Amino acid sequence: MKKEKFFTIGEAAAAARTTSETLRHYDRIGLVRPSRKDPWTGYRYYTGQDIVRLNTVRALQLMDLSLKEIKEVLEYNDLEKIVDFLKQAEKKADEKIAALQYSKAKIKAAKADYERKLKGIEGMEGLAIKELPERVIMLSDTLEEPTVANLWNYLSHFYHMIPEDLKDRFQFEDLAGIYAEKGTSRLFAVCTRYEEINGLVILPAGRYLCAGCTEEDRKETVRRLKDAAWDRYGLQPGFTVQLIVVSGILQWNYEVQVPIMPGA
Repeated sequence: MKKEKFFTIGEAAAAARTTSETLRHYDRIGLVRPSRKDPWTGYRYYTGQDIVRLNTVRALQLMDLSLKEIKEVLEYNDLEKIVDFLKQAEKKADEKIAALQYSKAKIKAAKADYERKLKGIEGMEGLAIKELPERVIMLSDTLEEPTVANLWNYLSHFYHMIPEDLKDRFQFEDLAGIYAEKGTSRLFAVCTRYEEINGLVILPAGRYLCAGCTEEDRKETVRRLKDAAWDRYGLQPGFTVQLIVVSGILQWNYEVQVPIMPGA
């Protein structure tokens, strides 16, 4: 008769991809007991069948089952109960996979957004002329400067400004900025769908003189662009746009845009 092979606690833990302390805990709570325990040394020894049970516990844990639930399952002596349980476990596994796929999609979208913004930052050195389309923006009724607090869930502020019966007719681009005119400034959101209400401003299509800057040199950059508009084109822009360009999780820079079209 072939002698049964025994494994030390360390060998069994390695085979089940867990730790020796975890196996000791399983023994204490009666989840997986070693087939043999030396009465003198207290050393635990496991069989191949014990390791199968340990791997089963690990698989069930990955389905978000508690050790108490797993213990109950391993003690089942009813095939119908086991089948019902495995159906529920499979459902939980599907839900977990769906949640992970959703999270992955969100992470992927965020990564793409930051990569897009990074390209914008890299292209902000010096002055540039951009041909921009007409944009409709909604000015905030209270917010003047960006902060970590008001940039978090930024667009909800603008949705709150819309009459209840018109909310579903508005949609905004994932963008923030400052609109400055005649010595006053307001944060704004760019509308991609809208109805005529108070607080909307049309930014005309055409050429804009643009430059990137940080918070520290934003005012100086605005002044420099206005001076350049006058020196190069003989124009005194009636407004400026300062787009907020995210540069980190809680950090941002700006792209200042000054219109260089007559009458703007």
